[in-house]
Amino acid sequence: MAGVQAVLKRVALDTRPLSIPAYRRLLVGQGVSFIGFQLTSVAVSGQVYNITGSSLWVGMLGPVSLVPLVVFGLWGGAVADAMDRRRLLLAGSVVAWLSTVALLLHAWSGLGNVYLILAVIALQSIGFAVTSATRGAIIPRIVPTERVPAANTLNFLVSSIGTVVGPLLAGVVLAKGGYATAYLIDAILFGAGFYAAVRLPTLAPVGEISRPGLRSVVDGLSYVVSKPVVLMSFVVDIIAMAFAMPRALFPEMAAERFGGSTVAFGWLSASIAIGAVVAGVFSGWVGRVRRQGVALTLVIALWGVTVAAAALAQPLWLVVALLAIGGATDLASAVWRQTILQTYAPDEMRGRLQGVFMVVVAGGPRLGDLRAGATADAFGLVPSWAGGGLVCALLVLVTGFGVAAFRRYDAMASRPDTR
Repeated sequence: MAGVQAVLKRVALDTRPLSIPAYRRLLVGQGVSFIGFQLTSVAVSGQVYNITGSSLWVGMLGPVSLVPLVVFGLWGGAVADAMDRRRLLLAGSVVAWLSTVALLLHAWSGLGNVYLILAVIALQSIGFAVTSATRGAIIPRIVPTERVPAANTLNFLVSSIGTVVGPLLAGVVLAKGGYATAYLIDAILFGAGFYAAVRLPTLAPVGEISRPGLRSVVDGLSYVVSKPVVLMSFVVDIIAMAFAMPRALFPEMAAERFGGSTVAFGWLSASIAIGAVVAGVFSGWVGRVRRQGVALTLVIALWGVTVAAAALAQPLWLVVALLAIGGATDLASAVWRQTILQTYAPDEMRGRLQGVFMVVVAGGPRLGDLRAGATADAFGLVPSWAGGGLVCALLVLVTGFGVAAFRRYDAMASRPDTR
């Protein structure tokens, strides 16, 4: 019995950051509002497919939001290094909320205009870009360095729970109340995240302050390129998302394989996050992994293989189970990549690095949406889905093990820039 308890203690979720009030409020607010965000994301995909009947149009949601994500993610990160991060988080949150209200009004109007939806998603991406970059830079300011990996795990766990609850809720809401009801719920849940941002302490910039602008952004990008470990943490994630993310194909799979069931669509949309939630509960070991470059390469290769296998599975439960395994690997990958950025770089550079991180994390899946939608229209559902997963696995193994600094990276002994 003592041995079992010791093992459980080592793998159980580290909750020590919850003792910090500011972090606890931010986590809970993020979790509640993220449920609404995911509800809207699923509703938008379903609405666009309903209007157009095309996975390519669903995939177009990716590139439409990508440009605002890149521009305002990098700019937002630069601003986060030069001004009070609390104020910037509040400003970005207001922009995100206004986009949800616009989707709600459009759904109520009955226009069914896909171009208007795409324009609103571009606005939503601006708010998302600024708030995500800023929130990531806030964490190491309110949480001690030794607890940053645990805080990141909690963040990704809460986000994953939202990514489970939101799509499952969407399956019910879309069947019973329609798109407008989904957007209304999101607009209401947003209040929790806004309250948490209001209650944050003042977070004025520290260290060397650079004026936000093109020069500041270039300095941040130059830092990324000059550090192979940091650069590779971005590269492997781009490979994982751009080649293997199948979410743009969920509406088509639900229509073709599961009779157009909104419940099946909800389960498919939640499947990856289900695995991330389970992995998060038993994530105590994640923060103790030292060879994070090797670990990232292996878990992303496993992600690609499980995604490919899901494309060939027939029962809904097996598709969901395989995607859930992929989601478990994705949680570990996300924690390690975020921790590298937050502990490897000095504070005056963290906002810009979080901007790049947000661009990659949010932009990679959107590139994946476009790739998946375009190849599905050209070659069919299964070749697009399974082929992308296999290419991801092969490419990340070659790339990850091919860069010596990344392959040899030791998280406990390789933080030369931490201050």
